[in-house]
Amino acid sequence: MQAKPRPAATPEQALSAMDHLIATHLVGQHEIAQQVGLNVTDLTCFAYVVEAGDNLPTAGDLAARAHVTTGAVTGILNRLERAGYITRRPDPTDRRRIRVAARPEAVARVREVYEPYYARLTELFADYSPDEIAVLNDWFTRASALAANYLEEHCRPN
Repeated sequence: MQAKPRPAATPEQALSAMDHLIATHLVGQHEIAQQVGLNVTDLTCFAYVVEAGDNLPTAGDLAARAHVTTGAVTGILNRLERAGYITRRPDPTDRRRIRVAARPEAVARVREVYEPYYARLTELFADYSPDEIAVLNDWFTRASALAANYLEEHCRPN
């Protein structure tokens, strides 16, 4: 596919468009969390568990990733477990730690809500050439790393 002509944009316009996307995404996350009976933080932690796949995260891993205290993550895991989203498993190498696994039926329930949105995003990506997709992927990857580093430097809970 050949790249389509795109309107010129300044970095300021791109930042503004990004801000609008983030704001819409935050509102959407809240709405989706409500649909599946969770709050946004719990849904985010569940997503981290799902993303980890077979490399089951520890409670400490989730606390660090979500920028919450270990005490807060205990409450998150308690709620997720009560709601049927996760199970806790002993760490095979250190019985003092637990690992967190997503329940398959919960993964299916959440995917059902997200799939129509991801289908629309896939349609949107189809409007871009492979070279443009590579640029988008590079930007998303680098911007995510930049955001994570900024959070680590400036927003780490004490």
